[in-house]
Amino acid sequence: MPAFSLDPAQTAWCAELRALAAERLRPLAEKGEPGHVNRPLVAELGRLGLLERLFTSGAVDLCLMRESLAYACTEAETALALQGLGAHPVHAYGTPAQRERWLPRVAEGSAVAAFALSEPGAGSDAAALELRADRDTSRSGVSPAAALAAEPDGPARWRLTGEKCWISNAPEADFYTVFARTTPGAGARGVTAFLVPADRSGLTGAGLDMLSPHPIGTLTFDAVPVTADDVLGEPERGFRVAMGTLNLFRPSVGAFAVGMARAALDATLAHTARRDAFGGKLKDLQTVAHQVAEMALRTEAARLMVYAAATAYDEGARDVPKRAAMAKLLATETAQYVVDQAVQLHGARALRRGHLLEHLYREVRAPRVYEGASEVQRGIIAKELYAEALR
Repeated sequence: MPAFSLDPAQTAWCAELRALAAERLRPLAEKGEPGHVNRPLVAELGRLGLLERLFTSGAVDLCLMRESLAYACTEAETALALQGLGAHPVHAYGTPAQRERWLPRVAEGSAVAAFALSEPGAGSDAAALELRADRDTSRSGVSPAAALAAEPDGPARWRLTGEKCWISNAPEADFYTVFARTTPGAGARGVTAFLVPADRSGLTGAGLDMLSPHPIGTLTFDAVPVTADDVLGEPERGFRVAMGTLNLFRPSVGAFAVGMARAALDATLAHTARRDAFGGKLKDLQTVAHQVAEMALRTEAARLMVYAAATAYDEGARDVPKRAAMAKLLATETAQYVVDQAVQLHGARALRRGHLLEHLYREVRAPRVYEGASEVQRGIIAKELYAEALR
């Protein structure tokens, strides 16, 4: 697909998604409890076949889904994205047994997934995480030395101890992709990814009251048992699992932002065309018209960069980390600007609880922070640029 346009089938599909979001998903979203997983909404995403597409489509289709849903129902967009983020490591790196157990349930919307990377002291610096995966040598009646010596004859066992924070869908998810340190002091090279079901002994959590309405919480690991059967990918290669997942989802965070920006822009076009001001319509004021033009310009530029990055991902390009970081950075910063300007042009009515722009104003802030803050994206871009220049 060209990075700069959609074919007729894609255009029609996006229109269908916006209609489904408005007619079938938004009513369910409005019945949900802020800060908690909306399982009826997740189940409806499964019935519509959208969750299954997380595992059968590429980055471009993921972006089309996220942008289209975000335009009409941000809660539905977020529910879909969180299922993908939490389950993609299982899809891409899991064993046949792991995939068989969890992916059909994620696709039908009966199991909720979560991606547990961030910690109280390791948010944007993912390589600094401290959740410990200690070798379990506590087998009854066997000395620690003998237990370790017997390891080759059975699956490796660890105990997870520590905390995760700012985890979307926690503590209500059914399973978590968890990143833990298996080798102290080794930075990114000493991290292993584990698939941890929510019912494991020692795993507890609590919700956090956040500005945006989707569920976010903390997780506490008190010697939670895991084995080699729970490892995603290879031991000590968990950072690769994390970055592989983020390289896919960062451009689609940009698509989420573009969807919100386009919703804010369309609302502004409608409002300024009908609002009387100073003897004419608001749109007739040059300052207003130029502001709307700037909003449209930035939104389209962000959209083009998002789909260029998604296309690069689908084609296996070498510069995906740089393009993904650029797309997320530009789109999320642009959406913040567009929504803010939309509020300004609407005036006080946009700040009233329940107004579309009041909702978008709360929703648009978080994407500049999660999955790598804007400052982190700039660091990734610079690192990749210098690597290319010195190659």
